[in-house]
Amino acid sequence: MKILYTISLSVVLSASGFAQKITKAGPRDKAVIEHFRNDYKKKNYKKFDGEMTVNDKQIVFDKKIVFYDPSDKITALILKERLVYPQLLTDFQVDRFENEDSDRTQKRFAKLQKNWKDAFEVNNIRFSNGSELAFLSTDPAVRRFKVLCKDPKFPNMMAYYFELTNKKADKNTSTEDFIRNAKLTHIYQRTE
Repeated sequence: MKILYTISLSVVLSASGFAQKITKAGPRDKAVIEHFRNDYKKKNYKKFDGEMTVNDKQIVFDKKIVFYDPSDKITALILKERLVYPQLLTDFQVDRFENEDSDRTQKRFAKLQKNWKDAFEVNNIRFSNGSELAFLSTDPAVRRFKVLCKDPKFPNMMAYYFELTNKKADKNTSTEDFIRNAKLTHIYQRTE
């Protein structure tokens, strides 16, 4: 009887370990939450309209390469639907540099360089660990995703936060269907 009681008690207590976990905000996510509360500006980004070649673990966007894990369905779908691509991220980096209130001397020095925008060129990056951040989305037509990015030019891992908007979606729309019919409306980047 003791064995039966012990087994049933251990099954009951471990059942929560096998249940689906709800994405909750952690201590690292406080800056992201603050960004979406205070610095958020909705924008409509264009889908990639150039030549795209999909291989096993990489996608080539007009000679710019993004590596990804095919088992990461969210990242693969965002890339294959042409929502995120290296040229967009390059433009995002340049725009952020030009519009941030940072060191004016650094901006003047950069603009004295012949091809200063080349420093922001995004190529040969690796996207991984795509996840939906349910705690950042209250509207069923808007979902926010986090994708980790390793750029060989930088020592640290970067995290991109992509906001996708799908006006036809409701709370029952699957993630795959949501991404297939979505538009990219916001990008936020930070170092992990």
